[in-house]
Amino acid sequence: MSATKEIWLSALWKNNPSFVQLLGLCPLLATSTGATPALGLGICTMFVMFMSNTVISILRNQIPNEIRIPVFVLIIAALVTITQLIIHAFAFTLYESLGIFLPLIVTNCIVIGRIEAFAYKNKVIPSAVDGFAMGFAVALALVMLGAIRELLGQGTIFKDLNLILGPIAKDWYIQVYQVDNNFLLAILAPGAFITLGLLIAGKNYLNQRHALKTNQEFVVTTKAGCH
Repeated sequence: MSATKEIWLSALWKNNPSFVQLLGLCPLLATSTGATPALGLGICTMFVMFMSNTVISILRNQIPNEIRIPVFVLIIAALVTITQLIIHAFAFTLYESLGIFLPLIVTNCIVIGRIEAFAYKNKVIPSAVDGFAMGFAVALALVMLGAIRELLGQGTIFKDLNLILGPIAKDWYIQVYQVDNNFLLAILAPGAFITLGLLIAGKNYLNQRHALKTNQEFVVTTKAGCH
């Protein structure tokens, strides 16, 4: 349980792929124009990371070290192709909105980086947990960025959720406020960079506060011990 907790803590906070490692920024910034497309790409990425970590961990002793990278790419490409076919069949509008960024999961350095750093060196269960946790962290970052940009730009959250869940979810969105004209800065590329920068700054601020508090508690404990 402690190992699983550490994997989740690393994925969500200490070693977050989007806010700490700054990996996969191209799809993160490009598809986060709204919460719905961000959620769609996040789910696809999470599925691919979970499955690729699991498969590579199972096969790690059969994969020669010299050709491991081509084998990694081949397995990731197969999983991304399966994901593409599923999205194309059941959520074609979402498939169109994600565009080139769905097949580009194959080259996403987050996916292959976790395989190289963790799955290729660890057993199946920890690797599966790591893949799911890292994928969830990426999806969470996408949705956070997309929700903030959509809220600032259009006054809604999860507009067009029917792209993922079908016609039944057409009205399943949150209308926070009405706008006559969209705030284009939030929706366009500059808004993505600004929002991401503010989120990273907020995380760093919380880290600094926690470190300062920990240091103060240590000093107080040390002085009490000396007395």
